[in-house]
Amino acid sequence: MAKIKASTQSFTEIKEIAGDVVILSKGNACLIVELTATNFELLSGEEQDAKILAFSSLLNSLSFPIQIVIRSNKLDISSYLKLLDNEASKSTNPKLGGQIVKYRDFVANLVKVNTILDKKFYIIIPFNSLEGHSPFSHNFKEAAKTALHTKASSLNSQLSRLNLRARVLENDNLVRLFYEIYNEEHGETDTKEQNQL
Repeated sequence: MAKIKASTQSFTEIKEIAGDVVILSKGNACLIVELTATNFELLSGEEQDAKILAFSSLLNSLSFPIQIVIRSNKLDISSYLKLLDNEASKSTNPKLGGQIVKYRDFVANLVKVNTILDKKFYIIIPFNSLEGHSPFSHNFKEAAKTALHTKASSLNSQLSRLNLRARVLENDNLVRLFYEIYNEEHGETDTKEQNQL
């Protein structure tokens, strides 16, 4: 169980992370589900229509609110370019080394001309004390965990119809995610989009 520092707690309203449950102030909690991405543009028209229909069915089937968060980060490929430089210099085949250099230059120019983004998709499933459990009771965390996992199970069955793999983030991954979100000025983050459904 990881606790967030007091100064951060007051800023983020996160009281603690208990396994895979984020305990928030004011009697709330949530699970964060990370999704695999699908390139919608590469699908045929029929496949796109099927995905839209399945997503519509998912939204209509929910009996609880969710929040969808899309994080877009600029990719830092400097380490990849260094790796290519090393491979080119180590190559004993001059033709292969030359091809690696050409590929390295192609990638470097591609990134200069185009912004390459890494998109991550999350669904936040909420739990509220109004669901029947006082945040001051000793079994609040357990009640929140049980309710949230029931919701996550229902959501996951719908996501499988979209051929999306989902995983509930746990302690270390949650800490890393919140650290990245609240320290974005030090990273290469480009945009964030959030929608509540």
